[in-house]
Amino acid sequence: MTHHAKGIFDVKVAPQPGMPDPSLGRMSLDKLYHGALAATGVGTMLTAGDASKGSGAYVAVEAVTGTLDGKAGGFALAHTGVMDAGARDLRIIIVPGSGTGALMGISGTLDIEIRDGQHFYDLAYRLPN
Repeated sequence: MTHHAKGIFDVKVAPQPGMPDPSLGRMSLDKLYHGALAATGVGTMLTAGDASKGSGAYVAVEAVTGTLDGKAGGFALAHTGVMDAGARDLRIIIVPGSGTGALMGISGTLDIEIRDGQHFYDLAYRLPN
C-alpha cells in the first residue's frame, strides 16, 4: 500500500568551490522538512548549464533523518533534474536499501512543487509489513 506524506520544506543551497569549468557547479544542500515528514536533509548537488536561459541539469544525493508519519529513521534521496527552456523534468527517488530505523525497507518517490516561493513536497512511499 502506498502512503503519502505531505508538507513544506525550507532549503538552503550554498555554492562550493573547486569546479574546473565555470559552466559546472557544486552546491551543499541543507533542508528542514515540516509536516508528515519532520526531518533534516543534507546533501550535495552538481549542476551544469545556463540558468539565465532556463536550461540546465542537476543531480544530487541527500540524506534525510527524522520521523515520517511518527516512525523514526532515515533514508537517502537521489535527485535528477533537467530544465529545457524553462520546461522541467524532475525525478526524486528513495535510494533502494537506504532506509534505517523504523524506515528500513522504505521505497518511493518525492515530488516537489514551488508556489509563491514556498517549497511543497509529496512523498509517496511504501514500507514492508
